[in-house]
Amino acid sequence: MKTESSDTRFDLRMIASWIKPESKVLGLGCGDGELLYFLKKNKKVEETGIEIKESRVAACIEKGLSVLQGDINEEILDYPDNHFDYVILSQTLQQVYEPAQLIRTMLRVGNMGIVSFPNFCHWRIRLQLLWTGYVPKTRELPYEWYNTPNIRVLGIKDFRAFSRQVGFGIIREAAIKPCNDNKDGKIIKTLPNIFATYGIFLIGNRKIRG
Repeated sequence: MKTESSDTRFDLRMIASWIKPESKVLGLGCGDGELLYFLKKNKKVEETGIEIKESRVAACIEKGLSVLQGDINEEILDYPDNHFDYVILSQTLQQVYEPAQLIRTMLRVGNMGIVSFPNFCHWRIRLQLLWTGYVPKTRELPYEWYNTPNIRVLGIKDFRAFSRQVGFGIIREAAIKPCNDNKDGKIIKTLPNIFATYGIFLIGNRKIRG
C-alpha cells in the first residue's frame, strides 16, 4: 500500500529533506501546493505560496494552504528582508524572464533558497537533437517549441556558472533521475550533467561549502 509520502514526487521529497522542521517557507510558483502541503504536514512549516493560475490557487486553498494569486516577480517584492527561512523555486526558473533579479530577491527575503529545474543537457536530449535535427521533447520538457512555457533551457553546469556570475553560493546540490512516474528516483553522482534529468540546489549568500 502506498503511503501519502510515497505519492509525493521524488524531487519534492528531496527538497523537503533539506528543510528544517517548523521553518517559514515561501513557495514561488507553487502550483497545486503538493510540496507546501507535504511540508506543512510532515515538517510543520509555516507556509506561504505565490501562484499565478487561479485554478491552482483554488486547489491550494482546498488543501488548507496560505497561497496568494499573482506574479512571483512582483509579489515577492512586498516581503521584508529575511522574512523566510527558505524560498523555493521548484521547476520554474526556466520560465522566469529575469532569473538573476529573482534569485537576488529570493536571498533578500529568505535566509536560503532552493532552486530546481529540468536538466536540458541530459544525454537523451543531446542524442535526440543530434539524430532528429528537431528541438527535443522529453517527459521533463514535454512541449513543442511553439507552445512551451519555458523561455530558456539550462543544465546543471550552466547553473553552477550562473551562481558565480550572479554572486550567490551553492550550499548543497543534488542531481536526480526520477522514475516510476516520478514517485521514485535516484541521485546521480557520476557525470550528473549528462545522466541526471533534474538539478536541485540549496543556495545562499555565502560561499560553497567544502
